[in-house]
Amino acid sequence: MQSITVHELRGRSGVPLIDVREVDEFAAGHVPGAVNLPMSTIGDRLEELPEGAFDVICQVGGRSARVVQALESRGYDATNVDGGTGEWAAAGYPIER
Repeated sequence: MQSITVHELRGRSGVPLIDVREVDEFAAGHVPGAVNLPMSTIGDRLEELPEGAFDVICQVGGRSARVVQALESRGYDATNVDGGTGEWAAAGYPIER
């Protein structure tokens, strides 16, 4: 499974970011530019995933890792963000609400 740190994520550009947390978690604060596709619904919304490579984030990295593994098995080029939104915020990076 491909993974990056929140510090590597901050330096990336042009790579879509999918946040798999639930809608209320996402609304409480997320990485700027992230698109919310909750883990609980993503299986029914695969057509909404970007074409090509994209990153996947959750709160600490567990849910996103499971999603990345499932998507990789279906041929998607997905990368997990280790540490998730919690580590992003702890690093002092901006949060969008």
